[in-house]
Parts: sequence; structure tokens; C-alpha cells
Amino acid sequence: MSVYFVWFFFLGVMACTQERAYLQSMSKRIVWRPAQLLAFFLLTIFIGFRHEVGGDWSTYLEHIELLRGVDLLSFWEYGDPAYALLNWIGSNLFGDVYFVNVVCALLFCWGLFAFARFQPRPWLVLMIAFPYLILVVAMGYTRQGVAISLLMLGLVSLMKRSLFQFVIWIAFAALFHKTVLVFLPMAVFSVSQRPAMAATGILITASLSFYMLIQEALEGFVSLYIDDAYESAGAGLRIGLNVIPAVIFLLFSNRFGLERYVHRFWTWVSVTALMFVILLYVSPSTAAVDRLALYWIPLQLFVLSRLPEVLGANGQRNSPWVILLAVYSGFALWSWLFFAHHSSFWIPYRFYPLVMFP
Repeated sequence: MSVYFVWFFFLGVMACTQERAYLQSMSKRIVWRPAQLLAFFLLTIFIGFRHEVGGDWSTYLEHIELLRGVDLLSFWEYGDPAYALLNWIGSNLFGDVYFVNVVCALLFCWGLFAFARFQPRPWLVLMIAFPYLILVVAMGYTRQGVAISLLMLGLVSLMKRSLFQFVIWIAFAALFHKTVLVFLPMAVFSVSQRPAMAATGILITASLSFYMLIQEALEGFVSLYIDDAYESAGAGLRIGLNVIPAVIFLLFSNRFGLERYVHRFWTWVSVTALMFVILLYVSPSTAAVDRLALYWIPLQLFVLSRLPEVLGANGQRNSPWVILLAVYSGFALWSWLFFAHHSSFWIPYRFYPLVMFP
């Protein structure tokens, strides 16, 4: 367990010692600094070479065994195409699950760090992301973690006014987890300057969300989370983590200093985040709602990482607000590790190369 706190402490120190926020020009290429490159490499290894960590570990091993000896042209019959292909390669060329996990970790970190580098305080984004997005999602829900990271790459493109690139990233993400498509109509329509078009996107998003909760087209998703009426412990609390930044943005949106179309987009993201509270009551499974709400986690990273400037002074360190966010995130990490129903699957952390030696 201590390794998780070491990681959080490192990210927290980097976030708290950042002199001030800076704005990344949309017209310039994002430059990665040496410390961020090192963190990217180490975090990829940390996630990718975990051993028997996460609640779905046995499921990942089943995927590898299921595709062992299967004809290459038939891999797409075994789940979401991109993830199934990685499992086919891992099973038939490498013989284990670590190839799949490392590639997925690389994709996840790519999307997360690219999104972080597009924010005024990249280290603060990483610190906020660690307790849940990194620790729980990336290390527990591998496919969906990749889908969220590719969604974040799409969001960076969308912020740069490239709707086409956004759609491409969403299509790529859907090859890992189809449910990411729920984000597409809202994003496409919310960038429109016509309120009616934006409202249409919200309506389609809501309808698509509910459709994905009840249709059997997503057989693995539905059979586990709907047909079995599986209840996700703490779903309301985790959705509440999206509600907090949604409310903050809706109350203080004018202080974020965003361009009109960026402001409009995150407004609709915030509005739809609040809708998940309603979905908790109308859905036959809180787990399904919980899983769909994961795609709104970037809202947490976007809003909370900008909070020091929103509530503090522009161009200053605003250390008290950064420290407050560190305490908030640290409390979330501590609460999950000590009180979450399934946190025992993450404890202790095992590193694959080390378990090879007695």
C-alpha cells in the first residue's frame, strides 16, 4: 500500500512546488519537460507491469486463454476489436497478459499526460487523477481506462477546434470500449453556436446513455451489470465526485477565462454530469451508471486543476488552494484504500519483474 502513497506524495510535491499556472497556446506544440517524461515512463511501467493487482485480474487471464490458438482473422469475434487484437498478440506471441497491460498503460498515460499538458497546472492534473482515474480505472478497468485516455486526446483536439480529429479519437476509443460513444453526440452538438443544436446533443446523449444501460447489444457490459442487477458499491459517491466540479463550473464558469465555444462545451459536460444523479434512480443497475459516468472524469481534472486560478489570483502560486486540493485528493486516496469494498484486490502492489525472483 505504501507505494501508492509514495506516488501520490511525489505528484503532490510537484503540484505544490509549481511556481504558477501557465496557459498553453492552442497554436503551439505542447512541449514535454524532462520530469514529466520521467513520470510518464515510470507510471507506464508501474501500471503495465502490475501483477495480480485489480479486481478484474482473473478476467484478463481468461481473455488470454480464450484467444490462445485462435485464428488471427477471427480475433474480432472475442470482444471489442482493438482489445481483442492485443489479447490475441499477447496470447499467441508473448504467452501472457503483460504485453496487453503494458500497451494499454502506454496508451492510457499518453492520453492522460497530453490532457494534463494542455492545462495550466499539469502536475496538479496528475495528482488529482491518481486516487481514482489512475489507481482504480487504469489498473482495474483496463479497456475503459484506454477508452477514457483516447477520449482525453479527443478533448484536446476539440479544444483546438478540430472536430474531425475528435471524432477520429472517439472512433479509436470505441474499438476498446463501445460505451465511449455516449460522449460523442453531446460533444459534437455542444460546439454548435445554436442553442437548439446543443440541446439536441444533450437529448441524444441522455437517450444514448439510457439505451446503453438497457440494451443487450453490449453483451458483456449488460450481462454483468444489468441482467445480474449487480449493484456497484459506492456508485453514488463516485458520481458525486463528478457532481462537485460540475456545480463549481456552473457557478463560476465566467472566472475560467475560456473561449466561448470551450465554455459552452464544458457547460454541457457539467449539465450532463448532473443528469447521472437521475440515472442512478431510473436505471436497473447502479453499476452500469457508475461505469458510464467514468467518461465524465476529465471534468474533474479540467475544473479542479483550474480552481486555484478561479478562486485565487491569476499569475500567482495560489499555494493555499493547491494544498487544499492535495488534502482533498489525499483524503480520497486514503478513503478508497482503507474503506472501499474491493480495495483489497489492489493490496499489496506487486511488480511483475520482481515476483520472478523468490
